[in-house]
Amino acid sequence: MKTNPFTLILAVLAITSVCITGCNAPAQKAEATTEQVADKPDMATIKTEIQAIETEWASATTAKDIDKVMALYADDAIEMNDDVPMLVGKAAIRQAMLKSWEARKAGTTVSYETMDVYGDSNLVTEVGKITNKDKAGNVVNTGKYMGIFEKRDGKFICIRDINNEDQKDK
Repeated sequence: MKTNPFTLILAVLAITSVCITGCNAPAQKAEATTEQVADKPDMATIKTEIQAIETEWASATTAKDIDKVMALYADDAIEMNDDVPMLVGKAAIRQAMLKSWEARKAGTTVSYETMDVYGDSNLVTEVGKITNKDKAGNVVNTGKYMGIFEKRDGKFICIRDINNEDQKDK
């Protein structure tokens, strides 16, 4: 049986084409997977960063340093607290915070604990716990909060803050 040289060349080209296509497909898929992994933010690092902000926040709140606390809020921030209407903007938040500080007993300390964070490298939702202690170190009350932070000018700043007490003081 005679084989046509043209048929033989077509067969070799077809086999070569299948091999080249098959060999390149996994490399492209692996490359895409590497890109997806590279885009995923390091949430443990972000959680540490947010906790550092909360530690600074607690220190400023304990010291009743309103300017330091307000520096952690965006100008367009919104805060939602127990038993009051929504506070929109820094001026409203400042006013409400100063009023609440007047009622706080001397020597009270505040601490915030970041439990978890969700999001990406630019927008993060934090879930946390609040603990207030009296001068002797006894827990006066506890609460929980959710904060939304947005990265602006290279640092996270609070744009939304929702918090409430676990049980009202008696």
